[in-house]
Amino acid sequence: MNKLDELFAPVGALMLRLALGSMWLSHAMLKWSLFTLPGFATWLETQGLSALFAWPVFLLELIGGLLIIMGVFGRYVSIILLPVLLVATWTHASNGWVFTNQGGGWEYPVFLIIASLAHVLIGDGAYAMKPYSKSRLKNANANA
Repeated sequence: MNKLDELFAPVGALMLRLALGSMWLSHAMLKWSLFTLPGFATWLETQGLSALFAWPVFLLELIGGLLIIMGVFGRYVSIILLPVLLVATWTHASNGWVFTNQGGGWEYPVFLIIASLAHVLIGDGAYAMKPYSKSRLKNANANA
């Protein structure tokens, strides 16, 4: 079995974490500044979803993006945000594969699902403020 590159794997995980967090922040700000939350709420209704989801989705994307970037339990945040990506995949599924299609396609949300799962599996990487690790958990239990 191949071993991870101990020097560069944490940097690769950091890059993945920064890219995912930036994507979440940019999508939150897109909803805030371009679509506006009332506009996003209206769009949700056109998809057969409740307009009440507008604020929770915006806040999940904004806060989740910040937490992922900072590396504060980012793996868990990526899991929590998966339903948003699944709904995004569902809403774009009828538009075809390529996200540049009218209304956006489904390949970008699916890619983000896979990238999020990779983040969950490999961890937060270098410079995370509060990464999850078994050794950290063992140390906490030993000191308790």
